[in-house]
Amino acid sequence: MAAAGTAAFAAGICPLTTRRDATPTITPIFKSKLSVSASAVRTEKQPAPSVSDNGAVAKKQRAPPPSSAALEERRSTLRDYFEQSRELISRSDGGPPRWFSPLECRSPLKDSPLLLYLPGVDGVGMGLSLQHQRLGKIFDIWCMHIPLTDRTSFTDLVKFVESAVKTEHSRAPNRPIYLVGESFGACLALAVAARNPDIDLVLILANPATSYGKSVSQSLLPLSEVIPEQLGSSLPYVLTLLLGNPAKRVTAAVRENLSSDHVIEELSQETIAMSSYLSVLSKLFNVETLRWKLNLLKSAAGFANSRLHAVKAQTLILASGQDQLLPSTEEAERLRQVLPKSKVRLFEDSGHALFLEDGISLISILTATSFYRRGQRHDHVSDYLPPSPSEFRRIYEPQSWIDAATDPVVLSTMENGDVIRGLAGIPSEGPVLYVGYHMMLGFEIVPLVSRFWIERNILLRGIAHPMMFSKLKEGRMPDASAFDSFRIMGAVPVSAPNFFKLFSSKSHVLLYPGGVREALHRKGEEYRLFWPEQSEFVRMAAKFGAKIVPFGVVGEDDVGHLLMDYDDLRRIPYFRDSIEELTGEVVSLRSNAVGEVSNQDVHLPIIVPKIPGRFYFLFGKPIETKGRQHELKGREKAQGLYLEVKSEVEKCLAYLKEKREGDPYRSIFARLSYRATHGFDSEVPTFDFSHKAQQ
Repeated sequence: MAAAGTAAFAAGICPLTTRRDATPTITPIFKSKLSVSASAVRTEKQPAPSVSDNGAVAKKQRAPPPSSAALEERRSTLRDYFEQSRELISRSDGGPPRWFSPLECRSPLKDSPLLLYLPGVDGVGMGLSLQHQRLGKIFDIWCMHIPLTDRTSFTDLVKFVESAVKTEHSRAPNRPIYLVGESFGACLALAVAARNPDIDLVLILANPATSYGKSVSQSLLPLSEVIPEQLGSSLPYVLTLLLGNPAKRVTAAVRENLSSDHVIEELSQETIAMSSYLSVLSKLFNVETLRWKLNLLKSAAGFANSRLHAVKAQTLILASGQDQLLPSTEEAERLRQVLPKSKVRLFEDSGHALFLEDGISLISILTATSFYRRGQRHDHVSDYLPPSPSEFRRIYEPQSWIDAATDPVVLSTMENGDVIRGLAGIPSEGPVLYVGYHMMLGFEIVPLVSRFWIERNILLRGIAHPMMFSKLKEGRMPDASAFDSFRIMGAVPVSAPNFFKLFSSKSHVLLYPGGVREALHRKGEEYRLFWPEQSEFVRMAAKFGAKIVPFGVVGEDDVGHLLMDYDDLRRIPYFRDSIEELTGEVVSLRSNAVGEVSNQDVHLPIIVPKIPGRFYFLFGKPIETKGRQHELKGREKAQGLYLEVKSEVEKCLAYLKEKREGDPYRSIFARLSYRATHGFDSEVPTFDFSHKAQQ
């Protein structure tokens, strides 16, 4: 059911009318007291202005994604959610469902896809409010609002959403439309997708209410028939159960380095705002409304479940492990088996209102799952969304023990050949290609990537094995979520087109020519390079004038002892079968290569931990390729530079292996003793590197 004409709330500010050709009037709803945000209302017969042109021309003119700094904003809280929801409800005219678009969500990217937010059964539409500012930088966001007094049937709500989908698809047929549905809204998204299999839809389903028939909520329907009307005003207070654990919010605030006074003040303000919101809601919410909502939920679940077979859309299912209303984790697995293009991500410690919890970032989720795209396919370079500083902290902190245990010594080489501590010798401007040695199991990745981010504000885009992005079949390989942090931090599957795109975007690219064979080396092969015989990167680097920085890293033999390697495991039938199964589940690389580098068998060696020693990094002098494109087109010249880079990496390794013997603080006990007397934030000295590293 849709209303004709202009539907608008009583405006808290002067009306603002925006027109684009024959597009509809947009009128603000309110101006928040806590931020400079405002919202605009759209009726179903008044769709939003068209987004930018699509097709091949638009693809060539595609704007780059925002930087990590641009994605950082002030920390929104539940206080914002409660105050904005209260104002939205209190100003409601009781009319039909409508779309509103928060003005802080206006996208700076011309080709941003449309995101339709479909709320839970409450219908308010503010469920993404804690993330509006960040999402608004990469999406054109419309939020659905269903007034409490509205009695539109589920079928008509589906038609309402479907109408907007069809209108916007006709304007930009080559651009996806995102349907982000929470609980009841997830049923709406599935229903629309089932009815429109030929439209490019991306579904993000948070704790979908398709499991309503198995939930405790179902028991409320017969109970609502006997609840006295006098108790109706107290029903909204049950909503406080959906807002998660307050202790978790305190932990998140502490992680953001907020003071205890600030945390206490924030929680107090949230409590006051929640009370005000519930007070307004209780005046409108009654037993009849409860009955209607529960029946609507039952109808939605039945409608969506009966049409799951028709859903062809790309789907991401987000399930909370502590959902007190729905059996969301079990439902996520059921839907994963039914929906052909689906992925699942579990949030073990989260409750029903997933997007209102601290530490939950929809942008991070989309990046980790490669679900953000502005065209028909995800592009690992142009569609990549760099992490914000707070997101980096969430990824780094669980792994920071590696830095603490190994206390890496990071050295770089200046233009005159002097070796210095730190990364001052690293080029600031890209494109830059870092080529080096891969430790066992990639032990060096966390210290390396984090040091570049923290010290130089440089995001390294690692060239990674395809196993981190997809599997040929299900089996022994870890779930794809095990590699989410790598994708968030910019890992890209190895391919010539991705190399081209990274260099053309002036990225800092991290490459390990030895790949899997080097990272899974055998006993006695520490610090030995397993590079292909022929150059794989020189001519591409020269095409873009990229600087090549060779580097070495040592220390793996100081943190673990390789007890059983590939050869040992192959002798045991169980492990041999496991290796063959694992290898058969992933994309094969270098099958036509010559020598040991062609052995790409996937396995997990058995390593016995040692009392930690220390990691040492040395970045050699950058090698210029600018102006050498014509020279390096020749196979012989390119091969010569390739061998030069390999030789420089070997020199870095030899230098570090020799010099670490003279480091008085190589042992963790020596470092702990030093910090006990000089402060635990002090930099621990190392060997003398005052002369040139490479003579």
